[in-house]
Amino acid sequence: MIPCIIFEDEHLLVVNKPAGWNTHAPSPYAGEGIYDWLKHREPRWANLAIIHRLDKETSGGMVFGKTELANRSLTEQFAGRNVGKKYLLLTDREPKQREFTVKSKIVRAGERYVSGAHGEPAETWFGVPASAGSGILGRLKAELRTVEASPLTGRTHQIRVHAAENGFPILGDTLYGGSSFQRVCLHAAEINFKHPATNEVVTFTALADFETDARLTLRAVIIEPEATDSFRLVHGASDGWTGWYVERLGDFLLSQSEAELTDAQHQRLATMPAAKAGYHKFLNRQVRKTDTVQASPKLASGKAAPERFTIRENGVKFELSFGEGYSVGLFLDQRDNRRRLLTGNIAADFPLRVGQASRLSPSSPESVPEKPRDRRDACPTVLNTFAYTCSFSVCAALGGARTTSVDLSKKYLEWGKRNFALNGLDSAKHDFIYGDTFDWLKRLAKKQRAFDAVVLDPPTFSQSKESGVFRAEKDYGKLVAAALPVLKRGGVLFASTNAAEWSPEDFLARVEEAIRRAGRKIVQQHYVPQPPDFPVSRAEPAYLKTVWLRVG
Repeated sequence: MIPCIIFEDEHLLVVNKPAGWNTHAPSPYAGEGIYDWLKHREPRWANLAIIHRLDKETSGGMVFGKTELANRSLTEQFAGRNVGKKYLLLTDREPKQREFTVKSKIVRAGERYVSGAHGEPAETWFGVPASAGSGILGRLKAELRTVEASPLTGRTHQIRVHAAENGFPILGDTLYGGSSFQRVCLHAAEINFKHPATNEVVTFTALADFETDARLTLRAVIIEPEATDSFRLVHGASDGWTGWYVERLGDFLLSQSEAELTDAQHQRLATMPAAKAGYHKFLNRQVRKTDTVQASPKLASGKAAPERFTIRENGVKFELSFGEGYSVGLFLDQRDNRRRLLTGNIAADFPLRVGQASRLSPSSPESVPEKPRDRRDACPTVLNTFAYTCSFSVCAALGGARTTSVDLSKKYLEWGKRNFALNGLDSAKHDFIYGDTFDWLKRLAKKQRAFDAVVLDPPTFSQSKESGVFRAEKDYGKLVAAALPVLKRGGVLFASTNAAEWSPEDFLARVEEAIRRAGRKIVQQHYVPQPPDFPVSRAEPAYLKTVWLRVG
């Protein structure tokens, strides 16, 4: 179970949202909110509904409805003010009273909200507990005060506005005059309401933790530690470190930037989850002109990693190496997409195969393996182009598919076969083709080969004798056109690019145009950017663009 889940039954899903994550995506091509990420993750969450919201900067308990009964009941309870909510906040100012209620009308003023003569009525109860700070202050400064808050209405930024206007702005809430801190110290600690099915009052609590780095907490609540030990820990400016990126890869850390590590970065690495060694890689725009030794990450701390080591992702094992050049063998930003091939669940009501029952029962939190209905249903086919170390192929094979992997490097295909072996898969039952993707797409089409799914995840730039130079922004349409003849009617096309300067709108338009020109039709579509541990912000916009398309 994902660590952020507090409770789940047939009607409800209760989560502990971390600070720094939106309730839902703020725009079509921004990073997913916690709602979007959950809704499309499991078939049983396909009908998930937002009942209430928390600010991006606020952490704590949130309730989602899973059924029409739950949605109707909870909506009525929230509208009727029959839901009890308790928040905790930290402040370095002394409230003037031990207990009081604030009433005002709140209206938006730019990025902020203010009380005034016009706006929506807002009412908040505040109380300073006798043992202020007990249990949640940890090693934080003793002069900080804990304040309880119960919003009787649900206006945006309501608690933040009322606290600031009454002389005790929340610690970290610089938008409303609070002192600087690593996060806004506001947490939804408790919520109670009548259960939609039983009509009994239920109470859910989420422990407050203002001391732990909120950026690490975000990773901790989305990663299942027993299944995944590799993820991004620092994502540049989104995490306050412009130009610096850090990943945990099993027992090791990989740091990446265009310069040597600074003292501050060394200190930051020392606070990260325990690792046997830390490596640093120089981000080089001229990597193709750099030899393997120069391009490979260099040991920065600890004991050197073995030539090859194994990491886990969604329960799947992959071999990595720090000695094979610029890339270590796996791109972590495709983790959720690999999981889609592994589970057969692309998105809400979007299975990998038409008529496919999910590998997970939609009504139960427990995994329920499906028995194949016939031989063909038991073995769908997946073509993985530009396969690199065949990570997509491994996940598709574990999901029950027969895979064909095409790559221009024999070394990487052999690496891919080792990844198959790591997961108990017989590589002899799958195809590994050495050669140019464009050339082999033509050959496969001539042989009338057709696949249930085709994976297109090319580098932004590549070159081969057969096809010459490939540049993603210029040639992606040609790639899609070349792939369509080997995609079955009703099959799924996965298209991806990490060309950072290419807008999502233009990327999608290029893909859709190629499909339209081929006389094919898009039946279903699901777009996703990078996963939550690669947070999207104004300072660090989304660079990865991926779309799943069912093509008729």
